[in-house]
Amino acid sequence: MTIIFKGQEFKYEVENVCKLFFPLTHFQFRYDGEKDAELPEGDFLLTRLKKGKKTTFLLAVFYWQGRCYLGRRKLSNNTVPYQKEAERILSIAVFDALKKATGIEVKWGVMTGIRPVKQMHYWLAQGNTPEQVRAIFQNDFLVAPQKIELCEKTLKNQREIIAASGKNSYSLYVSIPFCPTRCSYCSFVSSSINTPKARALLKEYVPKLCEELKVLAQIARERNLKLETVYIGGGTPTTLSAQQLELLTDCIAIEFPMDEVREYTVEAGRADTITEEKLRVLRKAGVERISINPQSFNDRVLQAIGRKHTAQDVIDCYHMAQKIGFDAINMDLIAGLPEDDLSSFQRTLETAAKLSPENITVHTLTIKRSSDLFRTSDRKTVEEQVPDMVGYAGEKLSQWGYEPYYLYRQKNTLQNLENVGYAKAGKECWYNVYIMEEIHTILAAGAGGVSKLIHPASPKVNRIFNFKYPFEYLSGFEEILKRKEEIGSFYQAYQNRIL
Repeated sequence: MTIIFKGQEFKYEVENVCKLFFPLTHFQFRYDGEKDAELPEGDFLLTRLKKGKKTTFLLAVFYWQGRCYLGRRKLSNNTVPYQKEAERILSIAVFDALKKATGIEVKWGVMTGIRPVKQMHYWLAQGNTPEQVRAIFQNDFLVAPQKIELCEKTLKNQREIIAASGKNSYSLYVSIPFCPTRCSYCSFVSSSINTPKARALLKEYVPKLCEELKVLAQIARERNLKLETVYIGGGTPTTLSAQQLELLTDCIAIEFPMDEVREYTVEAGRADTITEEKLRVLRKAGVERISINPQSFNDRVLQAIGRKHTAQDVIDCYHMAQKIGFDAINMDLIAGLPEDDLSSFQRTLETAAKLSPENITVHTLTIKRSSDLFRTSDRKTVEEQVPDMVGYAGEKLSQWGYEPYYLYRQKNTLQNLENVGYAKAGKECWYNVYIMEEIHTILAAGAGGVSKLIHPASPKVNRIFNFKYPFEYLSGFEEILKRKEEIGSFYQAYQNRIL
């Protein structure tokens, strides 16, 4: 499909709106001044900005399957900021045309960002009342009332956690980008260890990771940063052996002030990696929170996505973790997996709720080009039922004593829906709030880790990227350590500003 830009080049937002209706579609682009002035063959979207004496006219003409659909809006030339508002209004015109053509109801409207709750925090901080913020969501971005209410509930449940973060607070993220096998829906930076070469890479990875952690700990001490939470994620951290987990957790205990930490979390993840020995290592290290993620309690679905464990294996691991004494267990579920349907998903949710974990996170399936599922799956068989799955989860979990406390969205998510973490009262994962709402600095170690440097004096987020893949991480380790010097420079700049 071709997108044509006349009088403007608002590519980012226009393309994002198109992806709401046509996920995973490859778009071509044509701009003013290009030689080929004729309209393209096949489907196309023509977008145009025409500025009159007092008013700007914004037009979207969508030619699709032999029919033409129109969206049009206008904007005062005196609007401030003009450029940003013109882009938003054109996005609405595009949204109107595509909705007329497809009949698809997009509950998040033209709000395409990952963090809608953060946006709600921002508008409230600017002095708007809750009613005014609700009107902005509904009128300016066409967000459906039920999604606005979800954001409001989530924001309410975050307030205590956000208030606890001081100006020098930070969290530590430790990346273990390895899994026993790769799930068909996965597009994360994660390496399967089912070959001798990959296992050898993992053996070399853990000591280097500990070296990086020592450097981060030293920087944090020099800058008098206060560690709030520690989160070991992946991949699947329990892909490590018990001995490797002990090496890692011992390093963290030696280098960081763990007696001051509010929360220590590990994504245990897949049942086929969890053993009693590993869980005891984690509990001995002070880990209180773990994830044991079924994704589904339907064995047919687990087989379809490439999982090597059964639903009963997950249940057994859960009871084992409870017996060992973990204070909070999260379970991830995914709506929209292949071979699933509404009744199966409902049974999965009900099974999870009967186990009564402290957290249940409901993800909507996101299919990305790098996942095996994108190359092999016919999404239409389950996609139409996904809104009912997500709606059922929200309704029932609320009845069962779980409330939303963090929320995020991704591109190419089925039906343009969201991922929501639900928790029992007082059992929220603080790290999830800090990383999602970008409240304070996250120092990240390991392949694929991204340190986010945040200071209360500035809304800007400075990012320091580690190399994505384990082999790059190992070969480029000295460069990674060199990049960490930016952390000290960042905090020194603010200290100088105060002085």
